[in-house]
Amino acid sequence: MPRAHVTLDKQAVIAPVRRRTFGSFVEHLGRCVYTGLYEPEHPSANDDGFRMDVVELVRELGTRTVRYPGGNFVSGFRWEDSVGPRDKRPVRRDLAWHSLESNQVGLDEFARWLKLTDSEMMLAVNLGTRGILPALDLLEYANHPSGTALSDLRIANGTPEPHNIRMWCLGNEMDGPWQTGFLNADDYGKLAPVRPER
Repeated sequence: MPRAHVTLDKQAVIAPVRRRTFGSFVEHLGRCVYTGLYEPEHPSANDDGFRMDVVELVRELGTRTVRYPGGNFVSGFRWEDSVGPRDKRPVRRDLAWHSLESNQVGLDEFARWLKLTDSEMMLAVNLGTRGILPALDLLEYANHPSGTALSDLRIANGTPEPHNIRMWCLGNEMDGPWQTGFLNADDYGKLAPVRPER
């Protein structure tokens, strides 16, 4: 009977491990965001309302990339609802999880949370119920330094420097019956990379 033998040697380095390999995502689902990451009344909460005890646990995990907003939530996400003064943000019905979204945690706050955890954002774009123009607006708001309507809005909202997002996620699990705003199944399949025959 054949036998296998494995030897682990921490000193035998083959190649560096890319920082982005250790990733995760945060979805507005259940207690993940509200009372998970964000709980202003919690004794460990900072000025943004983020639980610093959770921040320390995330740092301990070593997560270096976080997709936001993650999961099926993104396919109903209107990024514009998540910026600006919190008391003026609309409450919306979340199409994926049939809950109410208060938008108290949004793009700018989440970017600050990521700095606390020493993580990089992969920003997800809603292609389930929205399309190209809102995605371009999100890019301008998030990454353009200043001098445009949306970059100046980010500055007015208290974030003078661009978020400098370098990883983007286009949609998420485009299978919900309400995710028909952008592509049908045939069109979505055409976006898949063409692989050469072997």
